[in-house]
Amino acid sequence: MLAIIRDHITFIEGDGLEVLRRHAQQTDAVFFIDLPYTAAGEKAGRRLYTYFDLDHEELFRTTASMQGDFLMTYDDADGVRELADRHGFATRLVTMKNTHHAKLTELLISRNLDWV
Repeated sequence: MLAIIRDHITFIEGDGLEVLRRHAQQTDAVFFIDLPYTAAGEKAGRRLYTYFDLDHEELFRTTASMQGDFLMTYDDADGVRELADRHGFATRLVTMKNTHHAKLTELLISRNLDWV
């Protein structure tokens, strides 16, 4: 499936907030934002990633200003749900497996998740 659209996908290693700001007015841009789990004080994000420190409030402000679509994955935490609610975003819980095959839930966040 990805092979069909691979020429339309770009992976960027760098400051994600800067990339989002740079493309905020593009109506044809779509972003998948998969963050290290640090919003609720989770240690996994700090342990596994070099660049884990993030201003979560700024990320939500930035995504709220974007013209294109986005899908964020987040740890399911009260603070994250509050940020999503404050910015008018939809949320859905989905089941996933971690690297140890334990079933966990994570939160999907976007403007519209009716397709889930």
